[in-house]
Amino acid sequence: MEDHLYQILGRHRAEPLPERKPSWLKVKAPGGENYMRIKGMMRELGLHTVCEEAHCPNIGECWDQGTATFMILGDVCTRNCAYCAVSHGRPPSFDLAEPEKVASAVAAMSLKHAVITSVDRDDLPDFGSNHFHEVIRLIHEKVPGCSVEVLVPDFQGRKECIEHVLDARPEIYNHNTETVPRLYKKARPGGRYERVLNIFRIAKAHAPDILTKTGIILGMSETIEEVIEVMKDLRTVDVDILTLGQYLKPSDSHIALDRYYTPDEFRHLYDVGMSLGFRHVESGPLVRSSYHAWEQVQAAAVN
Repeated sequence: MEDHLYQILGRHRAEPLPERKPSWLKVKAPGGENYMRIKGMMRELGLHTVCEEAHCPNIGECWDQGTATFMILGDVCTRNCAYCAVSHGRPPSFDLAEPEKVASAVAAMSLKHAVITSVDRDDLPDFGSNHFHEVIRLIHEKVPGCSVEVLVPDFQGRKECIEHVLDARPEIYNHNTETVPRLYKKARPGGRYERVLNIFRIAKAHAPDILTKTGIILGMSETIEEVIEVMKDLRTVDVDILTLGQYLKPSDSHIALDRYYTPDEFRHLYDVGMSLGFRHVESGPLVRSSYHAWEQVQAAAVN
């Protein structure tokens, strides 16, 4: 299968990028009734979403369906990843009442599955891990039956921080791998590839029954061999759910886009992932870490 994939996908793009995005990357402009309702709720409560901060192309679809990914601990990141649209710098103080506000918003939206993420907070002694713990605890308390997925920063690999978040019993513990080892220094200078793998080792050792999840974005000059090697590495540390999506350059100052992967190529990578033993693979041009998160919960049989 891998040799077949190499022939189909190639190692790098074979020709210059088209002037316009391919048709499969075009999405409907947001503006439905639910979209406006959720936007108003977020502003009223002073909450942030990664949907807005990261310029997610799926914001219209997800918000119209009444789902959103909450971004806690502010909207300024202490790291400056070359692919990310979120603002970076020195973060202001964060809202101590935020866990209560997020839980109230989840209750108001009658969510069955809540996704919580954050910027990196390397300026905090616990890197924000206790804030995650409290958000999970209060959602479970206020909205019984609602599953919680956390998309966490790396907490600089600190075992006690990872375990503290897991002790709040999220249904899914997610940390994105983002890219292949060769590109880490360029694309993710504050991160470490081996640290990512160790995060999942710690998570599975501490709470083997909690599903783990990660995502990779494609199109930053990685080769197909490198992508498949990362997928194999992730299975060695028992990652359960994998997302694969297209990198879209947020601005001229971000890392260059090397190629657009086609829907057929993403379908082939889905086949590889499932053959490697992931419980679920979400693979497509518009896929982001929390895209179709509720469907992923059902597919991976969390409940």
